[in-house]
Amino acid sequence: MGLVYSEPSCQAAYNGDVHRLYTVLCKDATQLNVQEEYTGDTPLIAACRRGNLNVVKYLLQNKANVQLTNKKKRTCLHYVSKRTFTVLDYLMIAILMPVMLLGYFVMLQKQRKSVELMNAVLNSGVDISAVDYKGNTALHYVCQKKSSRLVPLLLQFNAKTDIRNKEGETPLDIATRQKFTKIINMLRKTH
Repeated sequence: MGLVYSEPSCQAAYNGDVHRLYTVLCKDATQLNVQEEYTGDTPLIAACRRGNLNVVKYLLQNKANVQLTNKKKRTCLHYVSKRTFTVLDYLMIAILMPVMLLGYFVMLQKQRKSVELMNAVLNSGVDISAVDYKGNTALHYVCQKKSSRLVPLLLQFNAKTDIRNKEGETPLDIATRQKFTKIINMLRKTH
Protein backbone atom coordinates (compact mmCIF):
# COMPACT_ATOMS: atom_id res chain seq x y z
CA MET A 1 0.00 0.00 0.00
CA GLY A 2 2.21 2.86 1.18
CA LEU A 3 1.61 6.47 2.06
CA VAL A 4 -1.28 8.65 1.01
CA TYR A 5 -0.45 12.32 0.60
CA SER A 6 -2.81 15.28 0.58
CA GLU A 7 -0.63 17.14 -1.95
CA PRO A 8 -1.02 15.87 -5.54
CA SER A 9 2.65 16.42 -6.42
CA CYS A 10 3.81 14.45 -3.37
CA GLN A 11 1.46 11.58 -4.22
CA ALA A 12 2.55 11.51 -7.87
CA ALA A 13 6.22 11.53 -6.81
CA TYR A 14 5.66 8.75 -4.27
CA ASN A 15 3.78 6.67 -6.86
CA GLY A 16 6.54 7.17 -9.44
CA ASP A 17 4.13 8.84 -11.88
CA VAL A 18 6.31 11.33 -13.78
CA HIS A 19 3.52 12.15 -16.24
CA ARG A 20 1.08 13.04 -13.45
CA LEU A 21 3.79 15.04 -11.69
CA TYR A 22 4.51 16.96 -14.91
CA THR A 23 0.80 17.74 -15.28
CA VAL A 24 0.52 18.96 -11.68
CA LEU A 25 3.63 21.15 -12.00
CA CYS A 26 2.43 22.64 -15.30
CA LYS A 27 -0.79 23.74 -13.59
CA ASP A 28 0.92 25.00 -10.41
CA ALA A 29 4.71 25.43 -10.32
CA THR A 30 4.63 26.01 -6.53
CA GLN A 31 3.89 22.29 -6.15
CA LEU A 32 7.59 21.59 -6.89
CA ASN A 33 8.61 22.29 -3.28
CA VAL A 34 5.26 22.05 -1.52
CA GLN A 35 5.34 20.42 1.90
CA GLU A 36 2.61 17.97 2.74
CA GLU A 37 0.65 19.04 5.81
CA TYR A 38 0.87 15.88 7.94
CA THR A 39 4.47 14.69 7.33
CA GLY A 40 6.08 17.79 5.89
CA ASP A 41 7.36 15.70 2.98
CA THR A 42 8.15 17.42 -0.31
CA PRO A 43 7.73 15.68 -3.67
CA LEU A 44 11.50 15.01 -3.66
CA ILE A 45 11.38 13.42 -0.21
CA ALA A 46 8.34 11.35 -1.24
CA ALA A 47 10.17 10.09 -4.35
CA CYS A 48 13.29 9.27 -2.32
CA ARG A 49 11.22 7.39 0.29
CA ARG A 50 10.01 5.09 -2.47
CA GLY A 51 13.26 4.99 -4.45
CA ASN A 52 11.68 6.40 -7.62
CA LEU A 53 14.86 7.22 -9.53
CA ASN A 54 13.19 8.72 -12.62
CA VAL A 55 11.03 11.01 -10.50
CA VAL A 56 14.03 12.08 -8.41
CA LYS A 57 15.99 12.91 -11.56
CA TYR A 58 13.02 14.84 -12.98
CA LEU A 59 12.59 16.85 -9.77
CA LEU A 60 16.31 17.61 -9.54
CA GLN A 61 16.36 18.75 -13.19
CA ASN A 62 13.54 21.13 -12.31
CA LYS A 63 15.57 22.50 -9.38
CA ALA A 64 13.64 21.00 -6.47
CA ASN A 65 15.06 22.27 -3.18
CA VAL A 66 17.21 19.47 -1.74
CA GLN A 67 17.75 21.30 1.55
CA LEU A 68 14.11 21.18 2.68
CA THR A 69 13.38 18.92 5.64
CA ASN A 70 10.16 17.27 6.75
CA LYS A 71 8.71 17.24 10.27
CA LYS A 72 11.30 14.65 11.33
CA LYS A 73 14.03 17.05 10.16
CA ARG A 74 15.01 14.59 7.43
CA THR A 75 16.19 15.59 3.96
CA CYS A 76 15.81 13.57 0.80
CA LEU A 77 19.32 12.18 1.48
CA HIS A 78 18.18 10.66 4.78
CA TYR A 79 15.49 8.68 2.95
CA VAL A 80 17.86 7.48 0.23
CA SER A 81 20.19 6.32 3.03
CA LYS A 82 17.39 4.51 4.90
CA ARG A 83 16.17 2.53 1.89
CA THR A 84 16.39 -1.24 2.12
CA PHE A 85 15.03 -4.18 0.20
CA THR A 86 11.29 -4.65 0.58
CA VAL A 87 9.72 -7.94 1.63
CA LEU A 88 8.70 -8.40 -2.01
CA ASP A 89 12.33 -7.86 -3.10
CA TYR A 90 13.55 -10.51 -0.66
CA LEU A 91 10.82 -12.88 -1.79
CA MET A 92 11.74 -12.42 -5.46
CA ILE A 93 15.42 -12.95 -4.68
CA ALA A 94 14.70 -16.11 -2.65
CA ILE A 95 12.42 -17.59 -5.32
CA LEU A 96 14.70 -16.73 -8.23
CA MET A 97 18.03 -17.59 -6.61
CA PRO A 98 17.88 -21.32 -7.46
CA VAL A 99 16.87 -20.56 -11.06
CA MET A 100 20.24 -19.89 -12.67
CA LEU A 101 21.10 -17.30 -10.03
CA LEU A 102 18.40 -14.91 -11.28
CA GLY A 103 17.80 -13.77 -7.71
CA TYR A 104 21.41 -12.69 -7.46
CA PHE A 105 21.03 -10.55 -10.59
CA VAL A 106 17.82 -9.01 -9.24
CA MET A 107 19.69 -8.12 -6.04
CA LEU A 108 22.59 -6.58 -7.99
CA GLN A 109 20.19 -4.51 -10.08
CA LYS A 110 18.47 -3.17 -6.94
CA GLN A 111 21.86 -2.32 -5.40
CA ARG A 112 22.95 -0.48 -8.58
CA LYS A 113 19.71 1.51 -8.49
CA SER A 114 20.43 2.51 -4.87
CA VAL A 115 23.90 3.71 -5.85
CA GLU A 116 22.50 5.68 -8.80
CA LEU A 117 19.82 7.24 -6.61
CA MET A 118 22.42 8.19 -3.98
CA ASN A 119 24.68 9.69 -6.67
CA ALA A 120 21.85 11.78 -8.09
CA VAL A 121 21.02 13.23 -4.68
CA LEU A 122 24.65 13.78 -3.65
CA ASN A 123 25.42 15.60 -6.90
CA SER A 124 22.52 17.98 -6.26
CA GLY A 125 24.33 19.83 -3.47
CA VAL A 126 22.34 18.38 -0.58
CA ASP A 127 23.75 18.98 2.91
CA ILE A 128 25.57 15.71 3.47
CA SER A 129 25.91 16.38 7.21
CA ALA A 130 22.25 17.24 7.87
CA VAL A 131 21.07 15.81 11.18
CA ASP A 132 17.52 14.53 11.74
CA TYR A 133 15.46 14.51 14.94
CA LYS A 134 17.41 11.47 16.20
CA GLY A 135 20.73 13.17 15.51
CA ASN A 136 21.48 10.81 12.62
CA THR A 137 23.16 11.78 9.39
CA ALA A 138 22.92 9.84 6.13
CA LEU A 139 26.17 8.10 7.10
CA HIS A 140 24.60 6.86 10.35
CA TYR A 141 21.74 5.30 8.37
CA VAL A 142 23.89 3.57 5.76
CA CYS A 143 25.98 2.11 8.58
CA GLN A 144 22.81 0.88 10.32
CA LYS A 145 21.69 -0.74 7.05
CA LYS A 146 25.18 -2.20 6.42
CA SER A 147 25.18 -0.54 2.98
CA SER A 148 28.80 -1.13 2.04
CA ARG A 149 28.11 0.19 -1.47
CA LEU A 150 26.81 3.54 -0.20
CA VAL A 151 29.36 4.29 2.53
CA PRO A 152 32.18 5.03 0.02
CA LEU A 153 29.91 7.43 -1.88
CA LEU A 154 29.15 9.43 1.24
CA LEU A 155 32.83 9.45 2.24
CA GLN A 156 33.79 10.57 -1.28
CA PHE A 157 31.50 13.59 -0.76
CA ASN A 158 33.22 14.29 2.60
CA ALA A 159 30.56 13.03 4.97
CA LYS A 160 31.57 13.80 8.54
CA THR A 161 32.40 10.65 10.47
CA ASP A 162 32.60 12.25 13.91
CA ILE A 163 28.98 13.39 14.36
CA ARG A 164 27.32 11.74 17.35
CA ASN A 165 23.58 11.02 17.29
CA LYS A 166 21.31 11.46 20.32
CA GLU A 167 22.35 8.00 21.54
CA GLY A 168 25.96 9.20 21.52
CA GLU A 169 27.01 7.01 18.56
CA THR A 170 29.13 7.96 15.58
CA PRO A 171 28.78 6.01 12.32
CA LEU A 172 31.91 4.07 13.31
CA ASP A 173 30.33 3.15 16.65
CA ILE A 174 27.28 1.79 14.80
CA ALA A 175 29.41 -0.26 12.39
CA THR A 176 31.48 -1.58 15.31
CA ARG A 177 28.37 -2.54 17.32
CA GLN A 178 27.03 -4.41 14.29
CA LYS A 179 30.44 -6.02 13.66
CA PHE A 180 30.51 -5.02 10.00
CA THR A 181 34.24 -5.14 9.33
CA LYS A 182 34.17 -3.82 5.77
CA ILE A 183 32.44 -0.58 6.83
CA ILE A 184 34.62 -0.28 9.96
CA ASN A 185 37.73 -0.38 7.78
CA MET A 186 36.31 2.22 5.36
CA LEU A 187 35.48 4.60 8.21
CA ARG A 188 38.83 4.13 9.94
CA LYS A 189 40.69 5.05 6.74
CA THR A 190 39.10 8.51 6.87
CA HIS A 191 40.51 9.33 10.34
